[in-house]
Amino acid sequence: MKHLVFSLVLAAAVTATSAHAQDIDTIAVLTPEVGSDFGWNQQGVDAAKAAGEAAGVKVVVAEGLGYGDVRAPMRELASEGVDLIIAHASGYITAGIEIAEETGIPVAIVDSPEALKKGLVADYTLSGHEGAWLAGRIAAKMTKTGTVGIVVSGEPPSWNSQSAGFAQGVRAENPDVKILYAVIGPAAYADVAGGNRVTTSVIAAGADIIFGQGNGSTFGMLQAVETNKAPDGSDVLFIDVIGDKTSVDKGHLLTSVLWDMTPVYSAMITDLKAGSFGTKHYAISVEGDSVKLIKTPQMPDDVWAAAMDLREQIVSGDVSLEPIFDAEEVRKLVTLTE
Repeated sequence: MKHLVFSLVLAAAVTATSAHAQDIDTIAVLTPEVGSDFGWNQQGVDAAKAAGEAAGVKVVVAEGLGYGDVRAPMRELASEGVDLIIAHASGYITAGIEIAEETGIPVAIVDSPEALKKGLVADYTLSGHEGAWLAGRIAAKMTKTGTVGIVVSGEPPSWNSQSAGFAQGVRAENPDVKILYAVIGPAAYADVAGGNRVTTSVIAAGADIIFGQGNGSTFGMLQAVETNKAPDGSDVLFIDVIGDKTSVDKGHLLTSVLWDMTPVYSAMITDLKAGSFGTKHYAISVEGDSVKLIKTPQMPDDVWAAAMDLREQIVSGDVSLEPIFDAEEVRKLVTLTE
């Protein structure tokens, strides 16, 4: 296990006067990688801080915990009196449920919608499939080789729903575009070298636009995009997810399916105060602006305008998209799996 780093962030003093509200004064978020990865980990940490500030509670950040057993840090946090533990990784599911039952401290986990337990366990299996669908429409418009690629660091439900949404968007825009699909490994979230290797192979197979999902491994994907040309000699473009890498982009980032998890964590705090934690599922959406795309210099104005028109169709309900969380269903939507 990586070195445990705790950082206390005082969001604000508790000002609520009700007994219920006063019972909620500290929450904790646990992440496998550091909260500065421009992706899953950073968005989770930033959202927890923002939700804590809005609610007037302290936020404890336990970052860089790795993907192994996190029962010890969870127990430590429980003994220190936190009122909620946000287990921000699919690998923390089993430990989160066990610690909630052992200590009585509520725990929020991901990718386990069937695990709800009132007062103890809540799930936030989030899906950015609507944004991914828009990204797929963009990719199909912009590909010059007629081939796009999806590269993932694993196949958790959240990744699968975006892969499926992207593939459906490509098909809706141009059914003749080939979609390559490659998995770095079963849980290769931090595998930078693997991200580079697999993305390079997908580019060599014809893809000139890569839709990448992978936490730290996306930096390897970016390396491959930056150092390889498409088979026709053109530059390769990258579509990221969850975070905003524009500050480190070298001219290859086309867009990102940006997630804002602040409303999710804020709702958890509200539900804890109301006594309804563990009774409902949490979601993000294009309509609520917790899922949105970013425009980079690589994005043509006309393509962006067309995507925003489609976004309005989602918001209005004229376009309805159901998430697909199963990996086998994703594979049915693509042209070739590596």
